[in-house]
Amino acid sequence: MPAAQMIRALTLAATLPLLASCGAISALSGAATPLDVLELQPPADLPVVARRPQARDVIIEEPTTSGALATDRIMIRPGPLQAQYLPDVRWSEDAPVMLQTLMLRALDTTQAFQYVGRRPLGPGGDFAIVTELVDFQAELSPDGDGARVVVRMISRIVRERGLDIVATRTFAAAAPAASIGDQDLAVAFDAATGQVISEFTLWTLSALGAG
Repeated sequence: MPAAQMIRALTLAATLPLLASCGAISALSGAATPLDVLELQPPADLPVVARRPQARDVIIEEPTTSGALATDRIMIRPGPLQAQYLPDVRWSEDAPVMLQTLMLRALDTTQAFQYVGRRPLGPGGDFAIVTELVDFQAELSPDGDGARVVVRMISRIVRERGLDIVATRTFAAAAPAASIGDQDLAVAFDAATGQVISEFTLWTLSALGAG
């Protein structure tokens, strides 16, 4: 692939870089120009457990979701029954995989458990976290000038032995975006997702007695 056609990778960290393109709403068919790539990062202010890690393995399974969200395209909802996508920017991974990565990194940062991963090291882990991603999109304001990013997921902690549900909780957050330009939406997605991941991490620590 010629160098001019390579996707430019941009990382969305605590200080968000300026994004070169301004995204207009488009169908999933895609754009002719190379796409910018956004990668959300876990919150920087997560707690670190002072005592030794618990001798437990926690497996974070890939979240399930609807077909409209099972993509690396950034979704915009002009109305409740419409799903469209920004033409010139995408996530670094499909949205469910990216969310799984954020949950894993956030929980691992706390150093509360001996192992946090996508798959068990041995025949089975001690606990599995099963999540459904319900909302991960920007919703246009009625006047069309701004948008609101909505992130919502349902998580369950399941004990692998016996498959008992230890705890269940719905996490939801919304953040306003001044426009549907890439930079404004990136800031809003970072804020809403960061809040959800922070609450998820604290809830997990508490539910498993590590908080």
